[in-house]
Amino acid sequence: MAESGGQEKARWITTVIMSSALQSHEISESLQSQHHRVRYSDSVENGSMIFSLSGIAFLLADTQDLFKTGEELFLGRTEKFINIHRNSFLLLSAALHGPKEWDLMFRIQKRFLGSNLRVIPVHNTAETVKLMLTIAKITCRPHLDNIRYRMLMAKAQIIDQSPVWKMLHKIQLDCN
Repeated sequence: MAESGGQEKARWITTVIMSSALQSHEISESLQSQHHRVRYSDSVENGSMIFSLSGIAFLLADTQDLFKTGEELFLGRTEKFINIHRNSFLLLSAALHGPKEWDLMFRIQKRFLGSNLRVIPVHNTAETVKLMLTIAKITCRPHLDNIRYRMLMAKAQIIDQSPVWKMLHKIQLDCN
């Protein structure tokens, strides 16, 4: 847990509410192995994972399963999912995103254009978990405030050291 610069940072741990259907899924096991608190619920949409501290939700869908079971049933589930969750992400999982998978993704994006759904292609468990945790962490309140502060400080430093800014400041002083 040691960071560069000799600073020690606490590890970020969160609670994830998952659909009971994902109880034996690799994603659930991966999150638990990283010491995140995983809770299962029958009342959430199948395939969904909710990061309550961040206020975001993910819906995991395997493209091969969608091709087998049909899109309309899935699109109905997705509609219900985005009506419940304000910040929602659809994770389309495929080992390889070929023309059929990209076409499916395009149809889903077209259907939900203008909604709060963001569609993200994923390839494996490790990538999926890293993506979800990154999005959840940067949208979690304490981390979001920290990121905003660091961006403001970077902006101030850039403006302060900018030759253009110095020239404009000098022109303004010369005019007075």
